[in-house]
Amino acid sequence: MSALTLVIGNKNYSSWSLRGWLVASHSGLAFNEQQLALQAADFKQQVARFSPAGRVPVLLVGETAIWDSLAIAEYLAELEPGLWPTSLLDRARARAISAEMHAGFQALRQQMPMNVRAVGRTVPSTPALEADIARIVDIWESCRREHLRQGPWLFGRWSIADAMYAPVAARFRTYGVSLPVLAAEYLVTALSDPALLDWAVAAQEEPTLPSSEVGLPN
Repeated sequence: MSALTLVIGNKNYSSWSLRGWLVASHSGLAFNEQQLALQAADFKQQVARFSPAGRVPVLLVGETAIWDSLAIAEYLAELEPGLWPTSLLDRARARAISAEMHAGFQALRQQMPMNVRAVGRTVPSTPALEADIARIVDIWESCRREHLRQGPWLFGRWSIADAMYAPVAARFRTYGVSLPVLAAEYLVTALSDPALLDWAVAAQEEPTLPSSEVGLPN
């Protein structure tokens, strides 16, 4: 197999980079990491060397580029099928909620940007934001109710679906979102992932991006 290199952005702010990185880390496959600073004046020129879409993350497989977090996850799952649930129906549902995260929740993304190292932030509530949070809580709780006996993750054991919702867990912590019991338990599980903890340690050392520092205490 060709060597794998994952090109990512800032660990504190780049939610899509986090998703791709978590899948790569949980795959057990060896990969190199190359980080590009989102705040760099020449970021667009740098990322264009790797991705025709001009975004991170990008997985380089030898000379071939795979961009988009879900595409990266699916490629890695071809190499390590255990990244998706074992049951056919669970795999389908895991893909469905992953695609829903991939395509939706715009209010959450815009009003609660990921900021891994920040805590105690507050942002104004809006109906769209409340609807996004309610839908995520419904996803988390319905998955957990069905898989309580299989383990603590959305489908019992860790899967790509958990990577897709990891940045949401970070957001809920940053902005102090109140959650019902099952969702709150899953939040603890997600935030305790050793891979995510390693990512968060690295995020502590990065420069600040003012545009993503929202909800600062008065």
